Amino acid sequence: MKARLPKGYGGGGAGNMQQIARQAQKMQEEMEAATLALEEKEYSATSGGNAVKVVVTGKMELKSVEIEPEVIDPEDSEMLCDLIMAATNEALRAATNDKEETMGALSGGLNIPGLF
Repeated sequence: MKARLPKGYGGGGAGNMQQIARQAQKMQEEMEAATLALEEKEYSATSGGNAVKVVVTGKMELKSVEIEPEVIDPEDSEMLCDLIMAATNEALRAATNDKEETMGALSGGLNIPGLF
């Protein structure tokens, strides 16, 4: 007995492969455009009650650090370092989460290693 495929399945052959290739190319172009847009974005975060503010780019590069003068204590430089690290890590997390959400939406949830 021969199995019958539902209408619209099978028989596509080369035409179906070309359609899949076009869709993949379109998705790749959309992802490249999204990547460029994400790299241009800036993400900021603060710590210590806004005593330290950092800005990072979507390229995961530190762009600026602002420190309120009242938190600069020569006797406690360790605290200042902790505030800078906390703010920087939070800004980098925001950039990473934005990228994952954007790319996940474009790929329809596909998790293809090395794609992004």
